[in-house]
Amino acid sequence: MTKTTNIAVFVSGGGTNLQALIDAQHRGELGNGKITLVVSSKPDAYALERAKNNDIPTAVLPRKEYDSIAAYSRALVETVEAAGIDLIVLAGFMTIIDEQVYDSFPNRILNVHPALIPSFCGKGYYGLRVHEAALEKGVKVSGATVHIVTPECDAGPIVLQKAVEVLDDDTPETLQKRIMEQAEWKILPEAVRLFCENKINIVNNKVYIKGE
Repeated sequence: MTKTTNIAVFVSGGGTNLQALIDAQHRGELGNGKITLVVSSKPDAYALERAKNNDIPTAVLPRKEYDSIAAYSRALVETVEAAGIDLIVLAGFMTIIDEQVYDSFPNRILNVHPALIPSFCGKGYYGLRVHEAALEKGVKVSGATVHIVTPECDAGPIVLQKAVEVLDDDTPETLQKRIMEQAEWKILPEAVRLFCENKINIVNNKVYIKGE
């Protein structure tokens, strides 16, 4: 019997990417993956309601209750290790964490970024700021990237990317919505499936997908 891959999803807000993962799980599209924990940095995050509605255990670790990034990161590691987690997915998690988390889960943390890395990524590029920058530059395509998380912001190995057309009348909000619907919600569950099926092979900071 195939072992279940236990997934923890880290959230801070509405949880639209969490919902995309939950929906994919219901459709049987996460392989042997199962979301067994949702961790929120905010007690009022709507993502917690999404978890509750799908009978997924939750943990709330408010950043302000910890006196340092190190103390907060240690608490996160202890929480996910106690839950027997195999994979962490950052889905709109807006809190800084340190190397304790990366060292405890090497190559086992995925993040989705709303642009085609290496464009519009790194420190300061999050939320609508990413799309504002893309529109200011006048790019004709943008999109989303799922990558392995490493200590350097948005610099880990790229797992999947999907391009989305930028329209002449786009606003940051309309572009954000289209990228979520056409890219993020498709490639994040797909990347999770590839991980759970042990098809992600990393060599020299590049991802090679086995047998696809």
